[in-house]
Order: sequence, then C-alpha cells, then structure tokens
Amino acid sequence: MIVMLSSIYRGVWRAAAAHTLRTRCGVAVIRASGPASATALKCMAGLISGLPPPRTALLRSITDPQTKEVLDRGLVLWFPAPHSFTGEDSAEFHIHGGSAVITAVLQALGSVPGMRPAEAGEFTRRAFQAGKLGLTEVEGLGDLIHAETEAQRRQALRQMSGELGQLYQDWSHRLKRCLAHVEAFIDFSEDELIEDGVLNHVDRSVCDLQEEMERHLKDERRGERLRSGVQVVIAGATNAGKSSLLNTLCQRPAAIVSPIAGTTRDVVETALDIGGFPVLLSDTAGLRESPDLVEREGVRRARERVEQADLTLVVVDCAHLPTEAQQAAAFLQGHLRSVLPTQEQPETDRCLLVLNKTDLLPQEQRQKLARELGRVSGLPPVSLISCHTDEGLQDFLTVLHSSVKTLCGDPLSGAPTLTQARHRAHLQQCFTALAQYQQYRDIDLALAAEGVRLALTSLGRITGRVGAEEILDIIFKDFCIGK
Repeated sequence: MIVMLSSIYRGVWRAAAAHTLRTRCGVAVIRASGPASATALKCMAGLISGLPPPRTALLRSITDPQTKEVLDRGLVLWFPAPHSFTGEDSAEFHIHGGSAVITAVLQALGSVPGMRPAEAGEFTRRAFQAGKLGLTEVEGLGDLIHAETEAQRRQALRQMSGELGQLYQDWSHRLKRCLAHVEAFIDFSEDELIEDGVLNHVDRSVCDLQEEMERHLKDERRGERLRSGVQVVIAGATNAGKSSLLNTLCQRPAAIVSPIAGTTRDVVETALDIGGFPVLLSDTAGLRESPDLVEREGVRRARERVEQADLTLVVVDCAHLPTEAQQAAAFLQGHLRSVLPTQEQPETDRCLLVLNKTDLLPQEQRQKLARELGRVSGLPPVSLISCHTDEGLQDFLTVLHSSVKTLCGDPLSGAPTLTQARHRAHLQQCFTALAQYQQYRDIDLALAAEGVRLALTSLGRITGRVGAEEILDIIFKDFCIGK
C-alpha cells in the first residue's frame, strides 16, 4: 500500500497527514517541493557530495538534520525543475509506513530552514500555476483520486490526460482569432490595412463554434452522471418487495423488511458498483393514500425522488397481476402512470419493470407471463424475479447494467464529455454570448465584439486561462499592423 503524504515547501511537509493517517502501510511517500527541497534532501539523506542523478532511486539512511539520529532507511529521489509534478525542484522520501516513522520524518523536515506545511491541494495548485496542468486536468486528477468504479477511473484518467482541456483550448484559440479579427476591423479598416472578407470568415467560425458547443452540451449529462453516480430509485406500491430488492442488490440488510404495509417511511440510500458504473440506489416509501401524517410525508419524498431519478425501478407484486396477459399488460401500464411523474406518456426508457415474488406463481404461469409481456409494446423492459429465491436476479442485473451503461455512455469512446456542472454553466454562457455576436453583427460591431469577448471569458473560466496579450499578438501577427 502506497500512501502519498504531500509535503511541500517552500518545502512543505504535511503535519496534518500524520494525524489523519489511521491505517498502517508498507511504504509511505513524503514529497517536498520548492527551493528548500534540495537542502532537505542533502541534509536528511547524508548526500555530502551533492544531489543524486535526477529520477534515480538511492537507498539511504534518513536522519534528523539536528540530532543526526537515524529515523529510517529508505529510498530517496531527486526531481530538478522544471521536470517535476509542480515544475519546481522536488524531492521524495520513500519510507516505511508506520505512524511513528512518518511522524519522525515529518518533524525532521519541519526543522529544515525554509520548509513549511503544505496547504490542502497546494502541490496541484503549484503544478497549475507552473503550467504543468490545466484546470480541467486538475479536476480530472481530483476525480481520479476519488474514483470508486472502473468507469469513473477511465473517465477521470481521460480528462487528466488533457483531452477535454485540449478541446476547450482549441475553441478558445479560435475565439481569440475571431475577436482579434473583429477588433482589427473596428480599429484599422478605414486605413485599408484589413483584408476584404475578414468578417465573413469570423461569421463562419462563430457559426461552427456554436454548432460544436451545442452538440457538446446535448450529451444528456452522461459525464456528470458517471462522475457523481446514477440516481436509481426503487418505487411502487406497499409490500411489493422494494426493501427486499434493495437488500438483495446491496447484499446486506440495509432496509427493514416486514409483512406490515408501510414499514419504509423515509428514503434509504446505498451506493453500488453495477458492472463498473456508480449507482446511488434509493428505497422509498410505498405509494398509497394514508391518513398517517408521517407516511404521507414519506410518500411525498418518494414521489420527489422518482421525479429526480435517472432510472426508476417500478416493483410490482406478481400476486396482484391479472392472470390474462393482455389484462396484466393493461394493469402494468396503468400502474406506471400512477408511479412515474405525471405526464401524457410515461418515460419508459428511464424505467424498468420488476415483477417480484415470482416464487408464489406456478412455473407455467411465470413462463407464459414472461413470454406474453415480452410481446407487448409500450412497456419498459420487464424482469421477473424472486428476492426470496434469487430466481431471475442475474437476468435482471444484466438489464440493469445495460440501462446504467446507456445513461453513462462509454467514457473511452467518442468526444470527451462534460464532467462538471461548472463546465456546463460556463459553456452555456459562452453559447449565449456568441448569440450576441450574431444579434449585433450588422447593427453595432462593437457590441458584437463584446459578445465574442464574453464568450472567450466564459471559456477561459473553464480552462483557467484568459489573457488580453494573446489577442494583441494575433492582431499584429495576422495583419502585420504597425510593421
């Protein structure tokens, strides 16, 4: 087990890490960054003759620089600027992971002149400030650290690699060029220093950017959903087996199960990994009219969760179904309308029908029901299961995984997707600002240019980089003005 204890500088050791570390580990890595890291490495690793070759591990005794006491024996590495994570001189101490060893080494680092504890996230902030990481890459790194499922890891790693940031940087570069050309036309067109048709080129670029951004925004929140988890809600009438389904899926008694109708009053949540995709599964109160104030509040919360759900599992007790298949289909369609949000046509693509307690039906009736319901149009995918015997559970999990995968998409295929609500908000502002350019293009070119400038600023808030000097560079480079 490797534990990264961020030590920075202006050498920074992370004293808090010694207190927050609760588990023992084989190896701990302590990192120092900044001008004092070279001093810390030499005096604590006994490197009298100088620093070791870059990125080469040396086995050394780690000593206290004041008392000269040997604290541990481990590997040390040297990363000279700018070829380090932060872009600064950096050193690493790979020591044994016992809490006493870690504490002693951190305290010894604190005695080196110029060293101070790192603030939370300071290593990554310095990497961003040094241009080693863009803001979207920083966010990808954070997502990678917190990834709990395979799909989250893949998406975070793709974002950390810079693919999403590269897309936004490309749009930003094109917007800078558009803004530079518009401002050059405003300032220098009367001097006949501007080529004919420059605004037509801007018009085409703006239209292309709007189309690309619109496609990017119409992603049905796949990336955000994968990052935060798919909201799956179990809903249905009382005593249909909703809590039993929750317990079966999470393989523990997360919810109380009893034959008494209305046992579940509040929302019970649990996080699951469904085939590598993150799911937040919610069990809700049974939907029925009740004179009980507490139960009515539970029903209100249940309906609220269904409205917010990415996917709803509508659980039905098989014993309540008509024996005739067509009548059963009509019953289920009516039941869906009572459970799903009020609308003319329920969203069956965001819903799965789970017919529970199939162990109470004869086998022949179960087979006929599955066969006949499979032919009925207008119903969502139907799964016949028994939480008591686990019959049909594997087939249901396959259907559930397929639905969750569709909602999240494949994080490795196609264009990179939006992963943060912050990105979406700034892109929508950018799209709106470009519409301002279109609106004022033939009325007031200065206001049209302001629209492009606002669009560029909104995009820069995603990447973390907006600069006026770059606009001037393009103006003078493209038109050789003032030559």
